[in-house]
Amino acid sequence: MTLQSLLTNFALILFILMVITGVIWCLDVFYLAKQRRAAADRALAEYDARTAKLTADGIKLDNTTSRAEIEAANMRQPTWVEYSGSFFPVIALVFFLRSFLYEPFKIPSMSMVPTLQVGDLILVNKFTYGIRLPILNKKVVQLNDPQRGDVMVFKYPRDMSQDYIKRVIGVPGDKITYENKRLTVNGKPVEYTPLEDYLNEESLTYSKQFKENLTGVEHRVIVTEAAPTVNLSDVKDFPHSEACTYRYEGFTCVVPAGNYFMMGDNRDNSADSRYWGFVPDKNIVGKAFFVWMNLGNPLKRIGSIQ
Repeated sequence: MTLQSLLTNFALILFILMVITGVIWCLDVFYLAKQRRAAADRALAEYDARTAKLTADGIKLDNTTSRAEIEAANMRQPTWVEYSGSFFPVIALVFFLRSFLYEPFKIPSMSMVPTLQVGDLILVNKFTYGIRLPILNKKVVQLNDPQRGDVMVFKYPRDMSQDYIKRVIGVPGDKITYENKRLTVNGKPVEYTPLEDYLNEESLTYSKQFKENLTGVEHRVIVTEAAPTVNLSDVKDFPHSEACTYRYEGFTCVVPAGNYFMMGDNRDNSADSRYWGFVPDKNIVGKAFFVWMNLGNPLKRIGSIQ
């Protein structure tokens, strides 16, 4: 499932705006303001000299313009400088927050149903898995590693311009087997508890729903019994594909070092690591942790992501 940022290439646009407004702000503080101050001082000196001469000559002073008005007129910022100076701290703050702390995304498709619904507006923690340089997405400080069960946003390996969201199923070194719609991790079958069938309100169809206990992390998944466990015709060639073996009933993959195996909770309606391979650590964006709104269901959807 592709994630749509609130604005396309918003991070780059924000960075460019921050640089432009920041340069103008610095130019004003360190140069233009001093020029205005010098111009104001000259105008005030001329005003004082003229006032002193007229007073000495016994001429009545024209008080229509005061010193304060002359100073204010000369110190007034040009409109383009005033607006840039006002916007710069706001833009810089937003850029810092979304680059290093939290970034909003919108869910456009159903691959993470029932955990995430179409239209969910979510927040992603950008520092959980380490601090990365904005735009370049290069990790500079290592913190935590992704864990099985995390809902993670990452750059799609086949198109780095797209952000995807899936659940972490396998971490480096794990042996993942998915057969007959059941997971086995490192030789241990994952526990499944049947739940009430899930109703897709758009198509008015039901899917089997289970509570999946992925090595201690419980969450809901849905499956379509009539669908194949893996559609072999959709499997692409991908890096480290030799670590996976496919068969009609499913597949087995050993997760390479520095990579992660991802799957959607809507198991039969998700293009994930089964089809396009592993997610390298360098592609990680952050951990999805909170739904803050869904315009189609504004109150019911608010809450933490399990």
